[in-house]
Parts: sequence; C-alpha cells; structure tokens
Amino acid sequence: MGAKSQKKVCVIDGQGGGIGSTIIKKLKERFDEKIVVLALGTNAIATAQMLKAKANKGASGSNAIVQTVKKADIIIGPVGIIMPHAMMGEVTPMIAEAICSADAKKILLPLTQENLEIVGVSSLPLPQLVDELLDKHLFFL
Repeated sequence: MGAKSQKKVCVIDGQGGGIGSTIIKKLKERFDEKIVVLALGTNAIATAQMLKAKANKGASGSNAIVQTVKKADIIIGPVGIIMPHAMMGEVTPMIAEAICSADAKKILLPLTQENLEIVGVSSLPLPQLVDELLDKHLFFL
C-alpha cells in the first residue's frame, strides 16, 4: 500500500506523552502500516515518548502542530488539545485553533486535568477508552 493511500493520523499530547503513547501503541497493534501515525507533542519529551511507541514520524512545538494538522485525515488526543492554555499552558491558543479549524476528523478522549466536566461521559480507564476509540470511531480504516 503506497504512502498516498494511507490515512494520516495525528496523535497529539503534551507533558509526559503517556496518553499519546498508549493511543499509538494500540493504533499500531490494530492497523500496523495501514496508517501513518504522526506524533505531535507540545514538548520534546511527549514527542520522544510517542516515537518510542512506534509512531512513524514525530515533531514538537506549536508551529509543528499548527502546520501538520492541516494535512491530517484524523486527529486524536485528550480533550485538552482544543482548549487554549490547557496542559499547564502547553496548548497555545494557536494550537487549539489549528486543531479546531482542521478539516480532519477529531476524536477526543474525555481526559483532562482542567477544571472541566463533560456530562454524559463515563470515566473508563485510558486503555478501555482507547479500545472504544478504535472499535467505534476507527472501524472504517
């Protein structure tokens, strides 16, 4: 399968990259090389952790995220990636706006350290949330 026919999936995370790493491990287990996984970290540590999880490529920082999400087919991350100043300030207003404005389908996990409650959402552990993400939202890949 050529690179042009592969879906580009951006996984965005910050701080230590633990959420993004978990997502990427499960994406690669399920889809292997049928998709291109781009790890976008708000910082270098997050990106490094996601690359260890076997992302195809990675980049760090605001400009890398803003430019890369424009070309994505799917964006995955915690809900904080669309909230300016979330993740202890790592999500800049520019990042949040770029993600929200991107044409890509956005699949957000209801995980946040912010003062935010999402009504109607169950509080499953991260591995179960990622399984649900794959089963219900990426079945078409």
